[in-house]
Amino acid sequence: MSLCFITQQIHPDAVTCLNEAGITTRYATEPSMEAVIREIGDADAVITRDLGLSEEALRAAPKLKIISCHGSGTNRIAKAAAAERGVLVTNAPNTNSRSVAEMTIGLLLAVMRRLCEADRAVREGNWAFRYTNNGTELYGRTIGLVGFGAIARHVAQIAGQGLGMRVVAWSPSVPAEVFEAAGVERAQSLEHLLVVSDVLSLHRPAQGSGQPMIDAHALSRLKKGAVLINTSRGGEVDGPALAKALETGHVGGAGLDVMSPEPPLVDDPLLRAPNVVLAPHIGATTEQALRRMAMLCASQVQDALAGRVPPHCL
Repeated sequence: MSLCFITQQIHPDAVTCLNEAGITTRYATEPSMEAVIREIGDADAVITRDLGLSEEALRAAPKLKIISCHGSGTNRIAKAAAAERGVLVTNAPNTNSRSVAEMTIGLLLAVMRRLCEADRAVREGNWAFRYTNNGTELYGRTIGLVGFGAIARHVAQIAGQGLGMRVVAWSPSVPAEVFEAAGVERAQSLEHLLVVSDVLSLHRPAQGSGQPMIDAHALSRLKKGAVLINTSRGGEVDGPALAKALETGHVGGAGLDVMSPEPPLVDDPLLRAPNVVLAPHIGATTEQALRRMAMLCASQVQDALAGRVPPHCL
C-alpha cells in the first residue's frame, strides 16, 4: 500500500479521499523540517504546505514519486534536486485566489479606516478616538497592482466594481487584451505604477533574485501618504526601508500578510512601526480555499501514484 506523508495539517476531506483510494496517510509529528527528515522514510508521496521540502528531506525518502504543494508557491521546494531524481513537483494554482484577494481588500480597509487602532481605543476606554483619527475613503482613488494573475484580477474586480477605485496594473508577461477584458489600465513600467498609485498592492510570485522589488528607492517613488499592501511574498519588500518610510510618514500605512522572515524576528522594526496591520500569512486560510487546495493535492497524488502525469506538474 502506498504512503502519503503530510508535513502540516490539511483539510480532512482530502485525507479521507486518499484513504478511500487505498493510500495510507501519516502526518509529521511536528511542523518542522527536522521532523520531516526523521519521519518521511518510506513515503511514496508528500503533501506540504509552507514548510516546503528540503534537499535533505528528499534524500531521506528514496521511494518518493511526488511532492504536492498545497498552494501555488514552490519556492521552498528543492526543485532542482527533485528534477534530478525524477520526482514530480506539483502545485495547486487558483485554488485560493479569491480568498487571498478578499484578504487584500480586508487589509486595505483595516489600514485606511485604522480599524485595529479603533478596536484598541474602545477596549481602553478611549471613545474620543473617533474625533481625532479620521479614516480615508477609497472611492475614486487609484490602486496599483504589481502583477496581474488570478489574485490580482479578483482584487481588480472588487476594488473597481465594488469600491469604485481606479485600477492600474503592471505585469510584463500578461497580454494587453487581458487588461482590456478586465477593464484595467495597463502600466507600461513599475516606475509608472509607483507614481500614480494611492495604494500599491503586490501580487507577483517570488522572482528568485534575492533582492526585494519594493526597496527604499521604490518606496520613495510612491506618492506621499500612499499605502502598501502585501499578500504575496515577504521577501519582495525591504522591511527596514518600509518601517523607515512609515516612521517618516512618506508611506501612510501598510497591510502585511507576509513578512521576511516568517515568523518575524522579535526586533523587526515593522512590529513597532505606525499604522501597520499585520497578519500571520492567513490570506489563503479560509475553509473553502483550504478544502480546494487539499483536494487538488490529493487528486494529483493519486494521479502520480497511478502512473499518470498530474495536471499541474511543474
